[in-house]
Amino acid sequence: MKKWNQKVRKNTGLSPYVWIVFYILPFYFIFQASSTPQIVSGIIMIAGFLICYVLSFTSRGWLIYLGTGIQIAISTTMSLLFGYIYFFLFLAFFIGNLKNKVAFIIFYIILLISTFGSIYYGFVTVHYRELITQLPFVVLSVIAVILLPVSTYDRNKEDELQGQLEDANKRISELVKLEERQRISRDLHDTLGQKLSLIGLKSDLASKLINKNPAQARLEIKDVQITARIALKEVRELVTQMRGTKLEDEVFRVEQILKAAGIDFNLEGSPRLTNTSLIAENVVSMCLKEAVNNVVKHSNAKMCSLIIEQLKTELLVKVKDNGVGIGNSLQNMSGNGLQGMKERLEFVNGSLEIASVQGTTLIIKVPNAYKQTEEEV
Repeated sequence: MKKWNQKVRKNTGLSPYVWIVFYILPFYFIFQASSTPQIVSGIIMIAGFLICYVLSFTSRGWLIYLGTGIQIAISTTMSLLFGYIYFFLFLAFFIGNLKNKVAFIIFYIILLISTFGSIYYGFVTVHYRELITQLPFVVLSVIAVILLPVSTYDRNKEDELQGQLEDANKRISELVKLEERQRISRDLHDTLGQKLSLIGLKSDLASKLINKNPAQARLEIKDVQITARIALKEVRELVTQMRGTKLEDEVFRVEQILKAAGIDFNLEGSPRLTNTSLIAENVVSMCLKEAVNNVVKHSNAKMCSLIIEQLKTELLVKVKDNGVGIGNSLQNMSGNGLQGMKERLEFVNGSLEIASVQGTTLIIKVPNAYKQTEEEV
């Protein structure tokens, strides 16, 4: 019994129980009837309506529609025999809770026809006096029958959409966490993997040379120390990236790296972004760092230009050098960290384009967060 009550509350809250309180009303109309068979039939219909009404909230599939049809038939019969039209209010609430749009429309139309037809019949038969005395309640009931199903259906759909939105936000949050884990995994592999392997190899070599060639062993140990310091520095940079990197800060570091490598640096546009999300800016900053590292390591360039274009709908960042070029790199995305850049950009609906004419140009694109201007408002 407890599970059944919980099931009803889950579907509709406490509303059905509130409606049940009003079940005392039809007995007033029934006991005004002149014959015992009418009274008995009225009690049977009330009991049948109550059973169908409550069970319909916990049923599934065709049983819901069968129960609704029975309730409409009972409501119409009660109206025709006893002038009791208020069962249509129960139906108005119930029909509004139907999830299937086609079923809702069909039963809503049937409800309206039954309600207006029953009221019209009551006014032109022996029940007109009862209806006249209850005219204000009849009018309110008609208004409720018209509006209640629509408002209830719309509210349920809004709640359903809100639930879907919350589920989507949860999935996005999980995807963001997953992408961040993958990014950290890639960065740790790229940052520490090779250097730790190198430290291991050189340590093994130093241990073998320590007796045969002490001088060479000392050189190998010195290389291990240098490699370890570099790895530590890169780990610190990686931790800084995890906190989120602003493009403005990354441009400053890029300029220092290029200057140390003897490569002239030229900046066009402002690195201070005003209409780009923080996660997109962080991704662009990481891609910029990777692109400049490639310029330093592989291009043999003498000049590197950074062009930042903040358009209305997207941000364009171009990294251009006058080096040896890398050919049709779109066909070789797995090299030089380009595949990782492409994957990161795809996560924020961005893209990476490469051109190799008189050097190499990387074009990074990410969408901007749209903001209405005062003129558009």
